[in-house]
Amino acid sequence: MPPVAARRRRYGPKNPYDSGGNAKFDTISDMEVAVLVYDGVFDSGLAAMLDVLDGANGLAAEVADPPTWNVVTVGLRPEVRTGAGLMVTAESCSRVESADLLIVPAVAERRPPQLLDFISGIESAPIRDLIAATCARGTSIASACTGTFLLAEARVLDGHRATTSWWLAPIFRNRYPSVDVDQSSMVIASGRITTAAAAFGHVDLALSIVRDTSPALADLVAHYLVVDERPSQSAYTITSALAQHDPTVAAFERWVREHLADPISIPDASRHLGISERTLQRAVGSILGISPIRFVQNLRVERAAHLLRTTDQSLESIARKVGYEHPNTLRVLIRQRTGKTTAALRSTSR
Repeated sequence: MPPVAARRRRYGPKNPYDSGGNAKFDTISDMEVAVLVYDGVFDSGLAAMLDVLDGANGLAAEVADPPTWNVVTVGLRPEVRTGAGLMVTAESCSRVESADLLIVPAVAERRPPQLLDFISGIESAPIRDLIAATCARGTSIASACTGTFLLAEARVLDGHRATTSWWLAPIFRNRYPSVDVDQSSMVIASGRITTAAAAFGHVDLALSIVRDTSPALADLVAHYLVVDERPSQSAYTITSALAQHDPTVAAFERWVREHLADPISIPDASRHLGISERTLQRAVGSILGISPIRFVQNLRVERAAHLLRTTDQSLESIARKVGYEHPNTLRVLIRQRTGKTTAALRSTSR
């Protein structure tokens, strides 16, 4: 690895950001990446980041003006134990000071109470301090899945758009009201910080890092690894699981599902639930980050997609069953919410 003074960072020397405050990537030949490892790190997420970047380096000769990524794993100790119990060696966290990018893989913890205990506890305090100091220096930071909680707890996501695993979004939104959470997106770049959704969103995150400097190389890596970048996690979201985070939202969901084929009125729903429209809007917004009408649309799209995959019913018939008189309205919503056409959904099931 060349000495720090000999490296060419990918940020321009005078203005590393565009007028919107987003990172502006110039053509470079070398990028220093520090991947943080810590006790309890998610094994697959860590491996995915390392494998995709290693694959990009291995295939770089296949494209013109290839960038390279000098990747080093750093940790608070020389050896750390992953969530699956494997030992990983690490270099000193001082290496982060010369890095262009710090990657924070996810925590191997699916249970919300235990996750919150870890990201806010004494054990992770040095990790949060490292993230905050790295952000203060102007270094880019990327994370995925539960790792985004570490970024938020370090307060580096305040005022930014971000994403996380869809099933953790209500908890994230409630704990970090200063973060603009978009649970539908797979990868979001905001300023110097990039976040990705879900456990295997680490692959999407790594490909987005490669794509920032070489779209052609990112496509090549995706082909060799046989993976697709997914712009949205909406197709994987289980709406009923999100609704269960709040009794009002859960009751609203049940009522909507019973009336999917009918014209749905938010005032009627509020009266049925015995609450005001404002209370309903506040409950749905705080848990799901969307309006009640958007929630109704999501439930209708979810049901229609299921019928497209599992039946031979016409789109016209399905549209009527989920409350739309015109099938084109449903067609447009499905494309917006899932990123797929109705024909693609139907062919996938075959």
